[in-house]
Amino acid sequence: MDAATLWLAASVAFAGVWSGLLALITMILHPMMRAQDGPTFARQVAMLVPSSRHAPVKYACGIGLVVAPAGALAAMNAAGDRSTAFVLTAIALAADMVGLIVAYVFAEPNYDRMLAWDPDRMPEVWQAVRSRYFALNWTHAVLTWSAFGLFIAALVRRA
Repeated sequence: MDAATLWLAASVAFAGVWSGLLALITMILHPMMRAQDGPTFARQVAMLVPSSRHAPVKYACGIGLVVAPAGALAAMNAAGDRSTAFVLTAIALAADMVGLIVAYVFAEPNYDRMLAWDPDRMPEVWQAVRSRYFALNWTHAVLTWSAFGLFIAALVRRA
């Protein structure tokens, strides 16, 4: 197995783990949170967000989602391989990077806003902020799932 294939396998692994976490958030937690009243939602966010922000898996996957496909592209480029696998990997890396921008540039400030809430005195805009939270998570999830599928397709093309 050559270096590009190993890097692609790592890309699949990182995207797979992150895809699973985003599936948990969007398909299990979101329906539960959507049914909650404002104070309950605020308390749930206050428990979930701080621990998820500092989870080692978040940093490992975030770094891996960029480094592994970049390594695959570099290895393919060094070998003169500009095949379909190269193109699929490049598109997947772009999807990952956009997903990470959504998560870190747009979602993080929204988390700060929600964490500042007093559950006993919810702001009038809490439902709009919660809707933004859901939309940003879904955007990140779709981008990551797309990258995951593209990485798998690239790996299959190299096999």
